Amino acid sequence: MRIDRNRDGLSIAAVSELLGIPVPTIRSWEHRYGFPEPVRTEGKHRRYGPEHVDQLITIRGAIVEGLSTSEAVALARSGPTRSSREPAIDDLLRAAADLDPSAVRSTIELFEERQGVEATITRVLLPAMHEVGERWKAGTCDVATEHLLTDMVRRWLARVATFTPLPERPRVAVLACGPNELHSVGLEAFGVLLGRRGWAVTMLGQMTPGDSLERAARRSGVRAAVVVAQRSVNRRSTAAVLGSVGRLLGAHTFYGGGAFASAASRRDVSGTYLGTDLVEAADIVDRAVPPSSASRPAIGAG
Repeated sequence: MRIDRNRDGLSIAAVSELLGIPVPTIRSWEHRYGFPEPVRTEGKHRRYGPEHVDQLITIRGAIVEGLSTSEAVALARSGPTRSSREPAIDDLLRAAADLDPSAVRSTIELFEERQGVEATITRVLLPAMHEVGERWKAGTCDVATEHLLTDMVRRWLARVATFTPLPERPRVAVLACGPNELHSVGLEAFGVLLGRRGWAVTMLGQMTPGDSLERAARRSGVRAAVVVAQRSVNRRSTAAVLGSVGRLLGAHTFYGGGAFASAASRRDVSGTYLGTDLVEAADIVDRAVPPSSASRPAIGAG
């Protein structure tokens, strides 16, 4: 649901609907931990501004990741420092809100020139994509902003992938979203990171059916498969695909995404969970299948 904030902020009911956190839960966090601290109207009604919504998002995400409520509140209370947030994020969001593709592109390229490809992905692009998504949900930006930024990020990722040299005999990885999963930009960024580690990436992208992924995994030379899902409603179907692909590739099956953020959501799921750090995830895959590893036996032989 799209909710427009007015100058007085959002009511607790509106925040609850926006974030999917029950009203009693929000109240209990405030009563037990004194956090967040929304402003009050003359009639004593709570009003939540953007900073309060961001704090609640942090608490919710940290609990999903497995932290206790008190730990999650402590994390949200500490908040990002000015030094930890790249100014380029705000520059990028401003350019996207202005619908200025040239400014978006120059912001990305300037940061890449100064900090390199991997820092651009992890410290600017993915945080900006996440923030614009949250702003869209909160009704503080429109779909044109999100579409423009997504398109420009994909163009940049495609350019980097095109100009990344491959070794003579690269390892091949198949990357796919789960059968009902639409969010693929993070996976495309992950493909760029693997490419920089000497992998040839076969990108299957959004909503990949299980049989298509299995067929791709059976191809000669495929050394690994990575499957992601961001929404919890897609966890079960993605886990089923991981099971079938795991029977083909064994320990060289990997998965990630918000649908698997909690330890409980990963119970009995085939493959290696890649965590939330994209660079470390690429290193996990890279270490698991060293360049000198022998070719996989033909599937179905005998």
